Amino acid sequence: MAAQIIDGNAIAAVLRQQVASKVDRFVATYNTVPGLAVVLVGEDPASSIYVKSKIRYANRVGIYSFEHRLPACATEQELIELILALNEDPAVDGILVQLPLPPHIDRWRVLESIDVGKDVDGFHPYNAGRVSVGRPMLAPCTPLGVIHLIRTVLDDLDGLDVAVVGRSNLVGKPVGVLLGDAGCTVTAAQLQTRDLPGICNRADVIVVAAGSPGLIRGHWVKPGATIIDVGINRVFPPGVPSRIVGDVDFEQARERAAYITPVPGGVGPMTVAYLLRNTMTAAESRRTARNSRVSAG
Repeated sequence: MAAQIIDGNAIAAVLRQQVASKVDRFVATYNTVPGLAVVLVGEDPASSIYVKSKIRYANRVGIYSFEHRLPACATEQELIELILALNEDPAVDGILVQLPLPPHIDRWRVLESIDVGKDVDGFHPYNAGRVSVGRPMLAPCTPLGVIHLIRTVLDDLDGLDVAVVGRSNLVGKPVGVLLGDAGCTVTAAQLQTRDLPGICNRADVIVVAAGSPGLIRGHWVKPGATIIDVGINRVFPPGVPSRIVGDVDFEQARERAAYITPVPGGVGPMTVAYLLRNTMTAAESRRTARNSRVSAG
């Protein structure tokens, strides 16, 4: 029997509705609208699409969005100065800098300039450190979405063997930490890992974020496993239009897995939904902290 598809679009819609309810309560309590600033440098087509999607969904749930576009020739200092201004703007609760950045800009210098309380992507080293010690404040959106998707089909994660393929600081590493904290036994792997097929074949859950189209083959999958495909790759088959595929050979893997996410329509919508939820977490935390200071004064 073919695997059951984990519908990220439907699950994300429920999460967005929960966020919208939080926004309503926030507005009623504080008489202000939460704000999300989205910064895009350059005119990368894919990045432009992602930014428009994030702004559209932010507006739908009632979060006010501030869009800032800089030319591809903008300097690193110009970008950092914009971020420092947004850090001080009381109308901005969350700041997102769309990646990737042009090659002349140091990504980590930029991310480290974001106020940790407004770092709704969860990429600042401070927030990454809190995740690593089991005290997350603003965790990365994609890993949060991955965990959410897994929990929709598996009630108990305790003791499960999980293979995380791809060890990026933005996805693979935090996913592994969060799954370990949930009680899983996590094997962190990458493209160069010896016996990668064997590691995957022993896993109850495979999370793959390696940026390699079709990497995970059907015979690598343990029968009954759950597969979460984070990969987003554009491929150009000869003689047919280009298309978006994941890091898993979907048609092969679905014949052995119990549950599998599609690409697109799996992890992607959850990333945006958790961006909105993180924005609300940041907005509420800022108001709570401010009220505490006022009370103490």
